[in-house]
Amino acid sequence: MRARRLGDVHVSAIGLGAMPLSVEGRPDEDAAVATIIAALDAGVTLIDTADSYHWHADETGHNESLVARALTRYGGDTASVLVATKGGRGRPGDGSWTVTGTPEHLKNACDASRRRLGVDTLGLYQLHKPDPQVPWAESVGALAELLDAGKIRAAGISNVDADQIREAHAVLGGRLASVQNRFSPEARDSAPELRLCEELGVAFLPWSPLGGISRSVLEGPAADDRRRAHGVYEPFHEIARDHGVSPQRVCLAWLLALSPAVIPIPGARRTASIRDSAAAADLVLSAEEIARLTSATPLDERRVTR
Repeated sequence: MRARRLGDVHVSAIGLGAMPLSVEGRPDEDAAVATIIAALDAGVTLIDTADSYHWHADETGHNESLVARALTRYGGDTASVLVATKGGRGRPGDGSWTVTGTPEHLKNACDASRRRLGVDTLGLYQLHKPDPQVPWAESVGALAELLDAGKIRAAGISNVDADQIREAHAVLGGRLASVQNRFSPEARDSAPELRLCEELGVAFLPWSPLGGISRSVLEGPAADDRRRAHGVYEPFHEIARDHGVSPQRVCLAWLLALSPAVIPIPGARRTASIRDSAAAADLVLSAEEIARLTSATPLDERRVTR
């Protein structure tokens, strides 16, 4: 698979968002491990997780532990695999999310993630979301201390705006490696952040990169919603038919074409899904196709965080 730069390493142009393997509606463990292994077999070398990717209140770190078990069970070489995890959010078990960005919490959470993943140094550690109760520089400062202590190799931030990116870049002394924001055909309000990342040489990891596309396929939700979504995203379907591939694959190829900083991390619960997503790295769209897809994409002003 083609590679893109993330910090001081290169990873696959398409990553795996492992969150669906541990939250509500998750598959059983054998199926979940099979999905991660299928990603590795397809050339994926970036796996995105977080300590808060779990379902029930008493299983913090479920997704990290699952990823660790899958890597152990994989028969191939995993030396080039970068596991990106996050700290600073919690899930009480009722479907809600909390945020805690104190330096003490982030340092303790980092140590717990290192134990669950079975490593001395985390490949990429990202602050999951700004905590409005904690000065941003203090939260990011904890990442700087973790870098200096050798507990993390690279530092990133998530669910942030442009000003927070600039401040984090300064606090980290130019060592900011990644920004993980929502970005998809459905939601493009992070376009300024994407352009800033490109300017700074920071990787931009869109979460939920297939937003909007899933609701436009025939097996989507209610008929009225399906017809409405299909109309908005029809170019994705038309171009998919022209290439003989899925509209999801076209969507990921479009994201890759937007900027060399983009590394999409689509989620997957099934082996077929991640194989299809990984193949997007080899799908080349024409300039005319990219323009059609871009012009068909609505701007969603809502800033949703996960």
